[in-house]
Amino acid sequence: MIIWVDGDSCPRPVREILCRAARRERVELVFVANRTLPVQTRDSIRQIITSAESGSADNYILSHAVKQDLVITRDIPLAAQLVERNIPVLNDRGKVYTKENVRERLAERDFNLMLKDAGLEEERSRNFGPKETKAFANAFDRTLQQMLLEERFSKSRNSPDG
Repeated sequence: MIIWVDGDSCPRPVREILCRAARRERVELVFVANRTLPVQTRDSIRQIITSAESGSADNYILSHAVKQDLVITRDIPLAAQLVERNIPVLNDRGKVYTKENVRERLAERDFNLMLKDAGLEEERSRNFGPKETKAFANAFDRTLQQMLLEERFSKSRNSPDG
């Protein structure tokens, strides 16, 4: 299992939660971004720097993530593509994307972009504070523990002793 992080817009508190969990659970954590992130790469934590081309980090994640991995991103089009491939996806506010809800989120995003282009978008606060950090931490921990449990169960069923 690898936890892939779309690092271009990942808030610092989320990066810290992810790094602590990766060290604690001994899970590989990979930040993918088109610039260097302030993350200590050690143990199983690493960083992939992609080109400055738009979407390069997304494309890297799309070409490397597999079904047993977990992806953290706020990019809804990326999330939609990953979910279609049965890859679990969380955003940085704790929203778990599913096949049922990602299409709705994509339509909502497209509608908001249309409003913005027409100059009709309401001003919205995009603050990331303790409430959002807690929501992410809770959702991430639930998802990670479930995936680790499934991974252990799968390994025990496939072992010669199982």
